[in-house]
Parts: sequence; C-alpha cells; structure tokens
Amino acid sequence: MNSRRTGHAVRVRILVASDVHYRLASLDWLCEVAGEYDALVLAGDLLDVANVVPVHAQIVVLDTYLARLSALTTVLAVSGNHDLDGPGEHGEQMSRWLARTHDGELYTDGQSLELDGVRFTLCPWWDGPVTRAQVEAQLSAAGVDRPAKWVWVYHSPPAGTPLCFDGKRTFADDDLAGWIAQHAPDLVLCGHIHQAPWVEGGSWYGRLGSTWAFNAGHVRTRVPPYIVIDTALDVADWFGSGEMGHLDLTETASPEA
Repeated sequence: MNSRRTGHAVRVRILVASDVHYRLASLDWLCEVAGEYDALVLAGDLLDVANVVPVHAQIVVLDTYLARLSALTTVLAVSGNHDLDGPGEHGEQMSRWLARTHDGELYTDGQSLELDGVRFTLCPWWDGPVTRAQVEAQLSAAGVDRPAKWVWVYHSPPAGTPLCFDGKRTFADDDLAGWIAQHAPDLVLCGHIHQAPWVEGGSWYGRLGSTWAFNAGHVRTRVPPYIVIDTALDVADWFGSGEMGHLDLTETASPEA
C-alpha cells in the first residue's frame, strides 16, 4: 500500500520528545512551548525506574503535568519500558496508569485519533505475546480507511534503521519493522535509544520503504532533544543539545544523516 496519497494538504505542526524520565525541568519547558504546536507527542519513558522518587509518586506528578499540557494542546503519550506499573488481567506488565481514561485533549496507549486529517495511532509498550497481539490488532484496525497521512507513536525504534544504534550495540525491534512493511505508515515516532542521534552510525531519522522513522534522543538538559514536524510542508527539524538537523520528507531516498 502506498503511504502517500494525493489530496488536500493539511497542516499539523507536531512537537515530538521522548524519554523525559521524570525530569521536571524538561516537563516545565514543555509546558512553556506546547501551546505553539497543534500536537505534542511524548514517545515513551515518562517515568524513571532508577529515580529515588517512588514510581507511584512519580505517577501523581506526571498526571498533573499531563493535565497541564493537555490544556495547552493535544497531547499524545505512549508508554515505554520505564512506564510499566504492574500486570494486566493477562499477567503481562503494562502501563495501567497511562492507559486509564483521561480528561481533556490527552490520548494514550491503545488509542487512535484524527487531527486535521492526520491519523495518529498510539501503541503501548508490549511485554509478551498477549500484549504484542493487541498492538498488532490495533495497527490493523487503525489502517482501515486510512486518511492521507498516518502517524504511529511507538517507543522502540524499528530494526533496519540507525535509530537503534547506541554506539556499541543495536537494539532492533523486528516486530515493528515487520508491521511497517505490512502497513507503510507515513511516520513512526520513537525513542528508547538515547544516544542514537549523536553516535557514528546512528541518527535521529531513518527510512524503511516509504516510511520515515524518528528518534529525538535523550540528554539530561532542561530543553530536551526534540523534533518539529510540519505535515503540510513535509519537513522535519531536529534540535538536540546544541545540534540541529533538517529533513525534507519528500526525498525519494534517505539522505545521509
């Protein structure tokens, strides 16, 4: 299936960050700028299991921040491996706190929504065969009658891209790469591998077929690494700890990072 369909160009400006890891200064910065964008994507690992603050207390604080952010813009947040807080009915670990019903313009694990003609599908971190099957079914259902642009948010980057490389090892998500090959979304917004944008052999973007994938990376600074995507201009701009990158999404082949 061709992921780029012709039609009227809609403009959605998306601010993308990931791996906030309970850094309150970064969350404060996001609250300062979120209102300038049509959507804020948080691609997993909002919590930090290594933090001295207990996870249950972090969740209370994050709930407050998410409520603040969703009063400013549409917020699309998915779980990462740090966001799991216990088993579901199937016995596999999940982010129960993030998957529950929220007020306001906050959308989380398992949901799909359309924003000015752009469909976003929000995939949870899966822990085993049951939750993996749920993600697979979610993507298949969301692909029915897809609009001109389809964006996935999924914490782990896909195999076959430099987004998986931390400078020493590659942490490849083969399942995601397979689903991309099957459904060909326009964009996949990821995180998880903190170092990828800065190491030789890594990058903040990659391409599988017609699908662009992104990973803004993570550093412990007040202004987190982030990406701004303009769906009408078909461009993506990366800002990462003093470095910048620009990508024309209409390129027929992936240029060098």
